[in-house]
Amino acid sequence: MKRVLAIILGGGAGTRLYPLTKMRAKPAVPLAGKYRLIDIPVSNCINSEINKIYVLTQFNSASLNRHLTMTYNLSAGFGQGFVEVLAAQQTPDSPSWFEGTADAVRKYKWLFQEWDVDHYVILSGDQLYRMDYAKFVHHHIATGANLTVGALPVDPVQAEGFGLMRTDSNGVIQEFREKPKGADLEAMQVDTQQMGLSAEDAANRPYLASMGIYVFSRQTLFDLLDTNPDATDFGKELIPASLARGDRLQSFLFNDYWEDIGTIGAFYEANLALTEQPNPPFSFYDEKFPIYTRPRYLPPSKLQDAQVTNSIIGEGSLLKACSIHHCVLGVRSRVEDEVVLQDTLLMGSDFFESNEERGLLRETGGIPIGIGKGSTIKKAIIDKNVRIGNNVNITNKDNIEEADRPEHNFYIRNGIVVVVKNGTIPDGMII
Repeated sequence: MKRVLAIILGGGAGTRLYPLTKMRAKPAVPLAGKYRLIDIPVSNCINSEINKIYVLTQFNSASLNRHLTMTYNLSAGFGQGFVEVLAAQQTPDSPSWFEGTADAVRKYKWLFQEWDVDHYVILSGDQLYRMDYAKFVHHHIATGANLTVGALPVDPVQAEGFGLMRTDSNGVIQEFREKPKGADLEAMQVDTQQMGLSAEDAANRPYLASMGIYVFSRQTLFDLLDTNPDATDFGKELIPASLARGDRLQSFLFNDYWEDIGTIGAFYEANLALTEQPNPPFSFYDEKFPIYTRPRYLPPSKLQDAQVTNSIIGEGSLLKACSIHHCVLGVRSRVEDEVVLQDTLLMGSDFFESNEERGLLRETGGIPIGIGKGSTIKKAIIDKNVRIGNNVNITNKDNIEEADRPEHNFYIRNGIVVVVKNGTIPDGMII
């Protein structure tokens, strides 16, 4: 694995995750109370003994840069390891920004070529899963492939939203189509039972979807980028081009939990699923394959007569006489008396406010960070450093699916109320 370099694609502007991406890059969006999305692929790399990692991004990368710098120091002990952000830049040879996944890699091709490595692992920065990439790379080498694509078995409904692979019994890709429909979709069915699924599972999930993660042999990657100078996307253009010229393309089956955190709805559901009992679909409690993040050295959380069920509470939190059910609370969360939180993500805050500061804020008409006394919040995402006043009601009682209220510091996406980072909701407000 020392001859493998990882390239994590940070994605575009993250419009489908807006307003969570209003002030941060998509991979920097908080996850599970204390992590960020970027921690997933980086931790998978570290656990797979891949320690040369680049992260490509072009939007709001300041917080992502800061997080990676404060979290991952892989060169300790004088090794060659690193985790480094490569932001989009304009140069005389390349005057435009990243125009797609393949274009992003092409624009830094000169840097990737400098490394004496044999294989490049291309990863996404907005997915939740646990994978040993060493098995991925070894499968690629053992099959003699030029390019290997991570493959997820999916059902017919899910299949319409993915690039699909039709393979032979050995997993060799014979055809690749981006989001086919109707008869084109039917033609992409594969006997997934031959790949290890049970007969029942294979009948329900007869399609192989591209996970958007790849292993390229060195020469193949650069040849494809050079011979297809106008291609901007791996799935839509480079994979079909590779097939057309006769490269050996292999699939690598991944039959485990995987979630694309591409929309507010998917992000919300993936977070709350972590609270399920007794066995959540994805768990951060795995000593053999841990997920790393920034060490904060916070005090333990304190619960003062709080009722908490099926929830995750980040460290450094203070919960007074409140009721919290099926929620994820981030670090330094502050919840006052008589508050009801249900089916909600509260991302916490970046700093503490002392009791003196909070009292002074109240005296001068301000609102302290956290959830004010007597407030009720259901099915919502409360971003970091939000100040919610007393007796606020956020329940979306009219079941509105989509709404933009930037002047009031909130949006509604997929029926979920999202209060923006650093936003304030005044006392008594009803949403």
